[in-house]
Amino acid sequence: MTNNPAPHPARIPGYDGGPFDHLPELLDEPLFWVGHLHNYYSESEEAEELVGDPHEQEAAALRSRLLGGDTWPIFTVPLAGHHRLYVVYRAFPGDEGVDYLLHHPGWETAEHLAQDEGHFMGPGLSWPELTAAADNGLSFGTTTDAHARLLLLLPAFGDDAVPSDAVDRLTAALRARTRVEDPERLAEVLMQDQGPCGPAQWTTAEGGYRINDGRYSLRNPANHFARSASRLIRVAEALAP
Repeated sequence: MTNNPAPHPARIPGYDGGPFDHLPELLDEPLFWVGHLHNYYSESEEAEELVGDPHEQEAAALRSRLLGGDTWPIFTVPLAGHHRLYVVYRAFPGDEGVDYLLHHPGWETAEHLAQDEGHFMGPGLSWPELTAAADNGLSFGTTTDAHARLLLLLPAFGDDAVPSDAVDRLTAALRARTRVEDPERLAEVLMQDQGPCGPAQWTTAEGGYRINDGRYSLRNPANHFARSASRLIRVAEALAP
């Protein structure tokens, strides 16, 4: 076992895909963010109007290129204790999507947190987990920019108990990384709707680990496809703020 794994892996254990392509320059492209967040806002007519049709069309073309190449774009967000969050653009022909994975070099297989596609699965992150990953400042990854990290991980998020400053936080990220004309209103809509799964309720299970009640969530033990208790525990411990 290595004590300092590569930030952008040649492969992810238990995940069938690749080869991966590290493209940090995309984070400086406003159109990338419109495409990356598309499924998160597309079920809201108001959000689509706030983004604007010309931006959507160009962003859709870019997203299609990213999901249609021979390599799979990957972005890495480091966590404490050598854990990694990977955002992978899955470019299987006919089975395209974006996967959110959690891994540690001591694990035999990565944990699937969410997938952003027609058959959405999630949420995989609560608000405290999302902001902790965005704000930790660890430099061993794609970017240290908290705004970029927040938007990268946002499609995996769903939480019905966000704090009062959540809209301000998302507004700042949208203003910094996109060109939408009214980032504050867009942030309000996104915090209200929260993508395909909507807000989920997070609770503490017996044993002290966090779970939710999302009907499409791998972190809801009531779902038949949920992970085992031991795996849910290690996910919660790795993501703990």
